Amino acid sequence: MRILIYGLNYAPELTGIGKYTGEMTTWLLEQGHEICVITTPPYYPAWQIWQGYSAWWYSSQQSERLQLIRCPLWVPQSPSGLKRILHLLSFALTSFPIALWQSLWWRPDLVLIVAPAISSAPGGWLAARLAGAEAWLHIQDFEIDAAFEMGMLGSDTQQKLSVRNLVKTLERWLLRRFDRISTIAIPMLKRLEAKGVEPNRLVLFPNWVDPEVIYPLTEMSPIRVELEIPIDRIVVLYAGNMGKKQGLEIAIEAAKILIDHAEILFVLCGDGAIRSELEQSALGLECVKFLPLQPVERLNDLLNLADIHILPQRADVADLVMPSKLGGILACGGASIATAYPNTEVANVVLAAGGIVCPPDDPKQFAEQILALAQDPSKRLMMQHSARNYSIEHLAKEKILHAFQIQLGL
Repeated sequence: MRILIYGLNYAPELTGIGKYTGEMTTWLLEQGHEICVITTPPYYPAWQIWQGYSAWWYSSQQSERLQLIRCPLWVPQSPSGLKRILHLLSFALTSFPIALWQSLWWRPDLVLIVAPAISSAPGGWLAARLAGAEAWLHIQDFEIDAAFEMGMLGSDTQQKLSVRNLVKTLERWLLRRFDRISTIAIPMLKRLEAKGVEPNRLVLFPNWVDPEVIYPLTEMSPIRVELEIPIDRIVVLYAGNMGKKQGLEIAIEAAKILIDHAEILFVLCGDGAIRSELEQSALGLECVKFLPLQPVERLNDLLNLADIHILPQRADVADLVMPSKLGGILACGGASIATAYPNTEVANVVLAAGGIVCPPDDPKQFAEQILALAQDPSKRLMMQHSARNYSIEHLAKEKILHAFQIQLGL
């Protein structure tokens, strides 16, 4: 099968959507498919074009069954609401002629659009129709809903409501045009139904983890040795994107509450739009350490650095996104504490995997849960076994991608 994959983020980005799209592409190539990827130069999560790539020129790489085309992209240094929209539109505009050309010249059998960015979906849909291909939209998060819920597109005024109603109407019209629409969690499927998508066009296509690549270490993590963290110190780890959706401010607040518990060390690893704000908030806190984003070959060592994994998430984006880092936490056998309300997808998965859930925006309870778990090594051990078993049973890469291939009819 010839598959055109069309999306903003791609390998070698180490976190989020780019990681999953890159892994999916590699897996599909191994199954014998021909792939064309239309994407951008890597820039996420630091919001800065990586060294060796250009923001202003097209580039193309060709191998036996893979053509990779990177399109120009405007990347704002401080991604506010309006700037994010312009950022997404820049990719939609520069990639549109490439998508049309590939549809007419290469003639794919399937066009798979990965959202974000939904702004590229109209071009992807048109490319599919011109090629006589199936149009498949895969939604990793509801970027538009999240932007409105988080107030990134202005204050709650009548004008904002009018804009939101217009956007909803356009979105509903667009969603009806796709042959199939997939997303990564059951509540997100329900949201699509509420947007008017018929259930027979919906597919659950969750993110995955490779339990042979991410697994519990039997010895101390090399990163812990390098950082000279004593064996009796409890490491509370957050690893991933540092953006507004993560609600990481609660981690700094919890660290302040637990400042007298010298045995607890918070390690925040990654990059993103609010990292500098977090570092400013943590000034003077010796119990907080920041690490840069680690290379993919060190991911397992990084995850095994933790005694406790934390998964903060803002309440207003619950069920609009599903944190990709959760799979890695569970596969390494991580004892986890998430901030989520009951019956959200994050809460359901974390609890089913043996983790702990507490309300968002409650630093005191979050800190209390961290302290209680830090003082209970036997409970952490039980949670670690449960997490690992859950990841193998429900999130294993081969299972999920084989099921996806069956949905393709192959």
